[in-house]
Amino acid sequence: MDPLQRLLELLKPRSEAESTWIKTLFTFITEHLSPVTCGPAPPAADGSETDISSLLCSSAVSTCVSMLNVSPDLSPDVSPDVSPDVSPCWMYLHLLLCSPFLLSSDWFLLSTSAHLMTSQMCCVPGEVSVFQLSVSVVHQIQERMCISHSLPVSYRLLSVSELVSQQHLACVSNLSWSTNQQRVWAREAELSVPGQRALPRVNLLLIGCLRGGRGGEWRLTDSSGSVRCECLSPSPLWLNRPVFLPHWNYIPQNASGQEAGGWVELIGPPVLLCPCPEQGLAACVEAGLNNVVGVREATGLLLHRVRGQRLAVWGQVGSVCPLLVVAGSTFFCFTLTDQSQSVPVLVKDSSRLCWSQCVCVGQSVCVTALRVCVLRGWRGNNILCVTECSELHTDNTHTQEHTHTDYTLTHTNYTPTHTQEHTHTDYTPTHTQEHTHTDYTHTQEHTHTDYTLTHTNYTPTHTQEHTHTDYTPTHTQEHTHTDYTHTQEHTHTDYTPTHTDYTPTHTQEHTPAGMATPLLMMSHGDDDGEEAELGVQSGVRMKQSRVISYQGTVTEVVSEGAGLYVLDGKVGLCVAYQPTARRKLRAGDQVELHHVHFLFRPCPDFPPSMLCCCLRSSLKVTTFSRLGEEGPVPRCPGDGVLPRLLLQGHRGVSEYLWACHLSSQLMHSLVPGVLKQQCVCLLSWRLMETLWGRGGRRRRDIYSEMLDEPHTCPLTQYTVDSAVPQYISISELCQSLQLDSWSSVSLRSLLPPDGQSLSSSEINAALSWSCRTLSSESADGLSLEAAPLLLVGVLDFPSQMSELRQTLQLRDATGGLPCVTTETSEDHSRGQRASYNTAWIGCLVCVRQFTMVTERFLQSEFPSYQHLDQEKFITDRHTRVYLQFSLDHLHILSPSVAMVTHLRQKREQSAGDVTARKKTADRKRKEKKTQSSHSASSVTMTTSSVGGGSRPCVSMVIRVEQKEGVALRNTGVDTKEEAGLPLCFSARAAVIGPVVRWGRDPKNEPMTAREAEREEEDKVVLVFSGASARWFPVLHPGCFYRLIAVNTQDPSVFIGCGVSGQSGVELQTDSTLQVTSDWRLHTLTRPQLLHTCRQVLSSTVLSVSDVLDSRTEMVCFQGLVSERISVRDRTTHCGYTGEHSGVRLTLCDQSGRSLHVYLDLSHTPYPPGLLPGNTLLLSAVQKRQSRTGSVYCRFLPVSSITVVSQGDTSVAPPPPPAPIMHLGPWALSSEQKCIVGQVKGHVVCFLFLQLQWSCSLCGSVYTQSCCSLQCHSTSSVFQSKAKLVIDDGTGEAHVWFSGVLVRLLLGLADSQWEGLERALRVKGHIRVYPRGRSLVCDGDSDESLFNFLMCACSSDVVCRPISLTCRKHSYLRTEEVRRFSRADRDFVTTLLRPLQLTCLHLH
Repeated sequence: MDPLQRLLELLKPRSEAESTWIKTLFTFITEHLSPVTCGPAPPAADGSETDISSLLCSSAVSTCVSMLNVSPDLSPDVSPDVSPDVSPCWMYLHLLLCSPFLLSSDWFLLSTSAHLMTSQMCCVPGEVSVFQLSVSVVHQIQERMCISHSLPVSYRLLSVSELVSQQHLACVSNLSWSTNQQRVWAREAELSVPGQRALPRVNLLLIGCLRGGRGGEWRLTDSSGSVRCECLSPSPLWLNRPVFLPHWNYIPQNASGQEAGGWVELIGPPVLLCPCPEQGLAACVEAGLNNVVGVREATGLLLHRVRGQRLAVWGQVGSVCPLLVVAGSTFFCFTLTDQSQSVPVLVKDSSRLCWSQCVCVGQSVCVTALRVCVLRGWRGNNILCVTECSELHTDNTHTQEHTHTDYTLTHTNYTPTHTQEHTHTDYTPTHTQEHTHTDYTHTQEHTHTDYTLTHTNYTPTHTQEHTHTDYTPTHTQEHTHTDYTHTQEHTHTDYTPTHTDYTPTHTQEHTPAGMATPLLMMSHGDDDGEEAELGVQSGVRMKQSRVISYQGTVTEVVSEGAGLYVLDGKVGLCVAYQPTARRKLRAGDQVELHHVHFLFRPCPDFPPSMLCCCLRSSLKVTTFSRLGEEGPVPRCPGDGVLPRLLLQGHRGVSEYLWACHLSSQLMHSLVPGVLKQQCVCLLSWRLMETLWGRGGRRRRDIYSEMLDEPHTCPLTQYTVDSAVPQYISISELCQSLQLDSWSSVSLRSLLPPDGQSLSSSEINAALSWSCRTLSSESADGLSLEAAPLLLVGVLDFPSQMSELRQTLQLRDATGGLPCVTTETSEDHSRGQRASYNTAWIGCLVCVRQFTMVTERFLQSEFPSYQHLDQEKFITDRHTRVYLQFSLDHLHILSPSVAMVTHLRQKREQSAGDVTARKKTADRKRKEKKTQSSHSASSVTMTTSSVGGGSRPCVSMVIRVEQKEGVALRNTGVDTKEEAGLPLCFSARAAVIGPVVRWGRDPKNEPMTAREAEREEEDKVVLVFSGASARWFPVLHPGCFYRLIAVNTQDPSVFIGCGVSGQSGVELQTDSTLQVTSDWRLHTLTRPQLLHTCRQVLSSTVLSVSDVLDSRTEMVCFQGLVSERISVRDRTTHCGYTGEHSGVRLTLCDQSGRSLHVYLDLSHTPYPPGLLPGNTLLLSAVQKRQSRTGSVYCRFLPVSSITVVSQGDTSVAPPPPPAPIMHLGPWALSSEQKCIVGQVKGHVVCFLFLQLQWSCSLCGSVYTQSCCSLQCHSTSSVFQSKAKLVIDDGTGEAHVWFSGVLVRLLLGLADSQWEGLERALRVKGHIRVYPRGRSLVCDGDSDESLFNFLMCACSSDVVCRPISLTCRKHSYLRTEEVRRFSRADRDFVTTLLRPLQLTCLHLH
């Protein structure tokens, strides 16, 4: 009969749908499963057709007879459960296994015989037909369905190729689920990890054959293809057998960034379609029970190696090391322990690599046919090595029918149930003295060589996409047998004899089902006693890690490629010190970790508690995640390069974690153009090496790390550095500065110490501008962590929308910040100067040392000091944020093309590379030249063919001699960039050589001979307007530049236009050249061919003293800013900076002399960097003299201001000490050589003293509670003035005092001064005119108050020697006519006007 008809008659479908489903099943098995399972039986080893099964049956029957003393002719009807078709050997085994009088050792021998028989009789592929497979599949499916009376017609059989090609979403399939069970399962999954979605359910069935793959992986195979399988606790018994998968997940291609092709996760054990009895410690029978030794005996045998000896060792697994690939060889190690000693086992055979997933910590196993080898890379120690005949046997046994149980919804892994008759104790062999050194000799192996691995350092050979390469495929029939065990049933221990924090527990009895010993975990509640601290060096603490075991759930995948995860929402996990696993962890996975290192706060950017796996650690997934794939996460294409760099660079865990965090941050903040060209991981690693240094730790010894006791590895010790730089994006920094600009300051703190005596106008003027500066080394004022800050961005020109367009900009993908930059000059002075090298434009840099500047602008109408806490008087406020740093402190992460050229030239010059110079000379000799003259501009042209390119251009070399300031001007050029007047500036330059044609952009390449062959220099005025004004920050007098016009070969573009004049009139003007927006400028830092250019005389830069002494009207000078005051111009209602358009700067030099500079910024972009402490260069400013005779400077529209040196702007620097002046010579000096000076003299007498309550608004006298009829203000301030005579022996001077200086001069205490204020409340004011010893009072005053002031002014406390710093009053008349009367005569004479001084500071 047709097999299909037989199948239909046997199953008896109840509907047409079931009949169709059975036919589809039969066809599927015929096409996909039968070709890989149903074939000819494999021949015997010697090529004969010996019936091995019959021999095994005979052996089993003989064993049964000898054990039970029964006759071989026993009738089959002894056991009613045994079918008459079963051979007698099966009947005897069934009888023996059910006997209550069977000893444990006899039961072990019989179970071994049963296994050997079934493995040869029942599981030979040639003996399984399509009909049998179909019946078995239907039978297993019906057993696992939630409804047993029907077939799953809604489920579709799917081949492996269809699964891989058609299933593009992660999914789950479970045959035994009902709809309610699936909903409960999904709800529990989503609650375990909030914010995630559970895997969607699909009705698909998978049937295939489990085979071994490369590097010990498991693959599900049918005739259409194969797919990788991930199992929780696989058994080699599954290999090369047809299986049915009732419970599985599928993670498709590129899900969560995983490898291509996808894989199947077996959330439940597979169902073997061939009948297979249970298996125990099987192969030990073949080797003999007397040859099994324990760990203690095996340790002794390691010390006395015998050639050809084979051992069978029994023990408990203490550690399982990960798979390693060294020089193309894949291997792993594990240790066997017996609580007191341990013995290492090396597995290198390709057919045994699957043991890495079959063994787990805490499991009792027996490994046979082990030989003793010398592992030379491990200090010459001996090790047990697995051979081709070795087999692995475990202690637990599960039958086919007891293994597959209902899927429990409360746990993601199933829990098998054990019956009483299957619970047995661990197998503990007994040994006698004569059997300890018994040699086990295999008949097929005659030559035994030592296994040697010469590579002691682990160097992976993987690529970025796949970490494990050089796998050895395994396709042979496996004879290693183990049972499928569950993690709940193991007694998990962590054998760490060198650490006292963890005590392993071992039990000699088997743990019954449902009574699993919980995995030992470390408590994270105590943060003080986590590890031992070894010492502190330069603020870096060295700490000792602890070795623990842990189990938890993956709640977050921080970086899959970097091997960083979060467990239970609070514990970090780093697996980067291990080789990359084939299956990356997913959110929702439940894991067990053994021998993992616990570290506390190794990096501030990660959770405080960190678990790190070394080569001794074992990581096992106990339950696969129920969650689906996340959305697309931006990640670096070379995401897996960080662990590779870690292994090659031998870095500590703190440095690695910092680099990983920086990499994740840069993925979101770097500009898209940089992301396309650079690997973010490599940039992060390069930056980490720059900050921490390139010297790592010593190279890793992988064998010592896996096998040594006590254990040592790179994770044993780690560093904790509180000064670890914290990366911050540009937008985050800008927002933090702006938010904290006003919240961190009190308006009263912005006023001088005598702020209470200031009037309303003085208060509002003092609050109109203020500044706050923070250093990146200690940014305590920000709402960030107290750690040094770190910035990464691209140096670029400011955008058209930028408020500060006179500086460069540091930009990333989140935003940009203006930057005031300086650099060290390359001349012999090595001083600071403004940045001029255009090679920095486009460089990706790291900025670590910088100053954050926040300038605050406030428009207010506060009536008095007492109203400063009322926000209603503030009309407007805003801030300007920018950075200050030196280019010398930058770290270049990705240089621009011009910077590469600049650095190469710098190296060649410093090293004196003669070969490079010869190559340059040869290139110059090969240049072709073509000359032509242009009468209009006298410009000669030379063509130079250098390289090939698609952008031809012309260029000429210029030297800037003078630069005007940038301002809003009408240049007559139509600019479409912005509405209104465009920004514009001009620069006067000397043309060094002729116009040269290029086939490509030469950028900042060294000057050629053709570019400097002109003898005479032409002058040209370059006009920059609109977009071309962006070159203002890098264009400076005295520097050489190559001006390039791209996409043209016409030299006439550089011909300037002259100014026409009348005949006979000589025009002293230069040609003008309009610079377009697409032209380029490149700085030539070393024009070696120009012999005269090195001694170019630039405009003379004066000092403040030179300006005060000179008679030149237009000056160029530099000085240190000692004071900055905003001057509000109420007549200006519009402009580039609004009402804050006036600024008064006080500049001084080293001599202490100072000068005021007034800036009008109404039509000029706001210049940053005008801060006390910075050194400024002011060009083309006008020197003027006031009506009182003082000298000051005025900023013109053509004036330019540049920051040439940055000082400490965090606190206002004290000005240089003023020179000591004598009153006599100072009074006779008519020149303004010194305005401020120190005076030491004696107080002769008081000339004037005034105390007054004044209205804070109008300034009139304030009496009682009102000031005047016109002003109804209710706020007043107390003001004081005094004038006295001081004599220093050379002359006299009248000195004015005001404010708090009057109280100090009178020597009054705070309480006395407050009493004066109360006493004057009624009258409002008092004026006293002391003349000699007689006192005169202005108006009627209180007698007591008058007497008090008289005593105060005439006391010895006042008439004392004093030292003070004064400012000289400038005046035009130095003499005055005075009239004196004596008796009846009048005398008129001319007297010198006394020197008038204002006290600035009383010492």
